[in-house]
Amino acid sequence: QVQLVESGGGLVQVGGSLRLSCAASGSISSISDMGYYRQAPGKQRELVAIISAGGNANYAAYVKGRFTISRDNAKNTVYLQLNSLKPDDTAVYYCNADLRLRDTLPWMRYWGNGALVTVSS
Repeated sequence: QVQLVESGGGLVQVGGSLRLSCAASGSISSISDMGYYRQAPGKQRELVAIISAGGNANYAAYVKGRFTISRDNAKNTVYLQLNSLKPDDTAVYYCNADLRLRDTLPWMRYWGNGALVTVSS
C-alpha cells in the first residue's frame, strides 16, 4: 500500500517561511512527477509547483520567486520551501506523486492528506 505522508505545516507571520515535506512509502517501482497543490477555504484546489524526476520544476505565477520545490529521489521525498509568505497563501497544501507499483502497471496519481499553512497578518 502506498502512502504519502506530509509534514511541516503550521502558523507563520507575514513574511515568514515554512518548509513542507512529503515522503512516499510502500511498494513503489518508480516515481515520475511530484508536486504540490493547495486549497484555500471556499476555493478550488490549484497547482502550486511540480517537479520531474530529473529535477525540472515549474511554478504557478503567484508563487514564482517565493517558493522552491525540490526532491530527493533516494528518499522518495518532495520538499516545498515557502518564503515571503502572504495571507493569501493560507491554505491546505496537498502533495502528489505520479508513480507505478510495477513497471508493467500504468502510472497512477497518489495524494497526501494535506498540511495546513496559516499566514497571520
